[in-house]
Amino acid sequence: MNLASLLTWQITTENSMSGQPLAYRVKDFCARVGICPATFYKLVKLKKIRVVKFGGRTLVPASEVDRLLGEDI
Repeated sequence: MNLASLLTWQITTENSMSGQPLAYRVKDFCARVGICPATFYKLVKLKKIRVVKFGGRTLVPASEVDRLLGEDI
């Protein structure tokens, strides 16, 4: 496992303090929010969802789940 993979795994698994991940992989975020990947990428393009690139991966901060669910898209 390379360093980027290891750090991504640590970021996307449960945070020991809150029990919640710090960020989600795209497929995990989509499942959590209830949207398909195509809709996800449309919302990213419209700047409705903030993403972070890390080691060639696209991650979504966990705070985006609450923000997106509380907002009328």
